Amino acid sequence: MKALSDYRAEARAALKGNWAYAALFSFVAFLIYGVLSGISGGNTDGEFSYGAFGVGIIVTILILPLEWSFAIAMLRLLRGEELQIEMLFDGYTKKRVWFTMILANIYAFLWTLLFIIPGIIKIYSYTMSQYLIKDNEELSAEDAINESMKIMNGRKMDLFLLDLTFIGWIFLGCLTFGIGLLWVYPYWQTARAAFYEDAKKEYYGE
Repeated sequence: MKALSDYRAEARAALKGNWAYAALFSFVAFLIYGVLSGISGGNTDGEFSYGAFGVGIIVTILILPLEWSFAIAMLRLLRGEELQIEMLFDGYTKKRVWFTMILANIYAFLWTLLFIIPGIIKIYSYTMSQYLIKDNEELSAEDAINESMKIMNGRKMDLFLLDLTFIGWIFLGCLTFGIGLLWVYPYWQTARAAFYEDAKKEYYGE
């Protein structure tokens, strides 16, 4: 695997000349997140409500294709494609995206119910599945998750450490009332996409 700084450098190179549009991507995504979160947070009496719980689950499911679309848009940017705002909604038109993202999150949630640490480990194990269903049209949701676990074997800590390198940037972004996150989020996602490209080449021997 490459050094963590190499992934960040590749991300910056891909974003060069595209920072403004990437920030627009973040703004639209955050706006949708905010609207959907507002819907799920409608219960203000502080008491548990099965209705509110059900709405929260539905909203979470609705957010998953958006998360996939953003991650894949940054992967496409890394590969030299131009960003188009409609890319943010690609995931909503693909059944495999829904199935894969929902299934991966259910598995991770079930592991988290046992213990927090195993749940986090599984989250990292399943991370590559979102990219794999983009690159492999024949993969089912279950196959993508299994393939992700194989690719991430021995690489989960590397991705975890890469994520940690963005903690400072995220903190600074929060200090600007979230405005800085408009640039930090695509930077982070593009670095993750660079990690996927490297892990894939190393695993498949390409």
